[in-house]
Amino acid sequence: MNRGLKKLSFIILFNLSLFVMLMIGIQNSSLKSEVKLITKETVDLPISFIIGVNFIFGSLFGNFLFFKNNNND
Repeated sequence: MNRGLKKLSFIILFNLSLFVMLMIGIQNSSLKSEVKLITKETVDLPISFIIGVNFIFGSLFGNFLFFKNNNND
């Protein structure tokens, strides 16, 4: 269990640091776009923010799936 907790904390800490670097990096981003949902649109967001958040979410989701599959074995 200790090893699993270390992996989980590393995954969360790594992705949180990516998010912080993303926030620092998009401060002067001028290209903005709206995300179109099924019935509504969001406010104008920097394109780098949209891509970065999707990358971080995919990284978290993939790591959690891998973490769950390894714990079942």
